[in-house]
Amino acid sequence: MNMKVVTRITIVSFIVGLMIAIQYNTVKEPAERDTRDAWELRQALTQEKSRHSQLLSEILTLNEVINKYKSADTENQGDILQSTVEQLKQKAGLSKVSGPGLIVTISPAMELVQSGFPIEPVSPELLYRLVNEINRFGGLYVEIDGQRVVHTTAIRDINGATTVNGIPISETSIKIKVITESLEKAEKLNNYLNISSFKDAFYIDNLNLEIGNAEKKVTVSEFDGTLSNEYLIVQNKGE
Repeated sequence: MNMKVVTRITIVSFIVGLMIAIQYNTVKEPAERDTRDAWELRQALTQEKSRHSQLLSEILTLNEVINKYKSADTENQGDILQSTVEQLKQKAGLSKVSGPGLIVTISPAMELVQSGFPIEPVSPELLYRLVNEINRFGGLYVEIDGQRVVHTTAIRDINGATTVNGIPISETSIKIKVITESLEKAEKLNNYLNISSFKDAFYIDNLNLEIGNAEKKVTVSEFDGTLSNEYLIVQNKGE
């Protein structure tokens, strides 16, 4: 057998072996199997679709702003810029906001208190979960017991007290104000919270969770603190 035949057989064998290896890697099971059931997968898909819809909405809003700048003359561009700044301040929590929404109240379950059960503050974990669900189902701006929720807000336990933005909140009556995009979305948020398991979760901790009706006007206060710009660097000219 001459060298040309040996070389061809070697090349063909290498290609066949490579194809078998690729096919094996393609069909073999992943290192970590996804053990979520169909309901959990549907919930994850719903969350991703909600994020996708939100991103598309933000892109459309930004395109509208860009078109306004392009079509406006120099004098009107200042007004557009000021309007954009005000919108950004609202989103960041630096200004008071009013709009459609609802009010959620957390209070001790009096029938349990009268039966001798102790009054304990709402746990940070439960409050955190509630705020996450409110945001996930249409809440744009949230205020907890007078504390505006912003991107730097921390809900944690400090010396046995539940705090928001480092400030202890009330142990007996907590009002959570929520502003939504529209009255319709406020009604949908009301329906979701009423049929969710949150009421039972709070009742286990001897607390009542009361979901207020959708309102045309709810007002949340501005953030009373300093926002940190950890990832922003200001560079002076000439550096």
